[in-house]
Amino acid sequence: MITYDAIRLETMFQRLSTDRRGGLGVFITAGDPDAKTSLEILSALPDAGADMIELGMPFSDPMADGPAIQASSQRALRAGGSLQSTIEMVRAFRETNTSTPIVLMGYYNPIYSYDVDRFLEDAIRAGVDGLIVVDLPPEEDAELCLPSLKVGLPFVRLATPTTNDGRLPIVFSNTTGFVYYVSVTGITGTKAVPTDLVSAAVARLKSQTDLPIAVGFGIKTPTQAAEVARYADAAIVGTAIVNTIADSLDKDGHGGKKTISSVIRLVRRLADGVRGARR
Repeated sequence: MITYDAIRLETMFQRLSTDRRGGLGVFITAGDPDAKTSLEILSALPDAGADMIELGMPFSDPMADGPAIQASSQRALRAGGSLQSTIEMVRAFRETNTSTPIVLMGYYNPIYSYDVDRFLEDAIRAGVDGLIVVDLPPEEDAELCLPSLKVGLPFVRLATPTTNDGRLPIVFSNTTGFVYYVSVTGITGTKAVPTDLVSAAVARLKSQTDLPIAVGFGIKTPTQAAEVARYADAAIVGTAIVNTIADSLDKDGHGGKKTISSVIRLVRRLADGVRGARR
């Protein structure tokens, strides 16, 4: 089997450390609202200021996601989106961008149906830099985490406000790339990030791991992104992005230039906030 030999995630976090700033991670669902518009958005994100991209694998039952991201998955699926088309989107992105990390985020069912070994090989060949699979806890590492680590593909684990100190070593045991701290309890996009608690949460995690800490769930504005980036290695924004996509669609649900420009304007504002956070 092919093995992963890129260092895009590592290089990005090293650059952020050298520049003494936090990074901006941007989430979009692959194929939302359609394949063409989604690829154009994806391709434009780095120049708009995204340091890292989380690409959602469309799925019919995204249990950890709120209404906005659920709707984005439904739009993508209606437009013909699939795990195969998600991988192809990464491949197309890599034709013009070989430096920006892309992490696939989603659920295990589509990967299981695709076949784990085939998925890992296709993802690596396409240019994927890591996986976040939210419904596979450490107790299920044999399903995907260990096969991913065997071929060198980073497997990113989630920590939450309810992950206690006794649980953290288990969470960190096979985590690579970075740790994704879920800043709120519950599903995505339904609560605002408690920025006053982020610094303590990040400090607690960093006391037990040398991995970078990225914080997501609940970050919607440039001000919130900046507050998080003061302490975390990266702030990740998803729901605000997919809401912007949804709000830009025409009466028939189609995207176009308005969709792309709306997303880029928001990402630029978020990036400005993040880049100025530690000044």
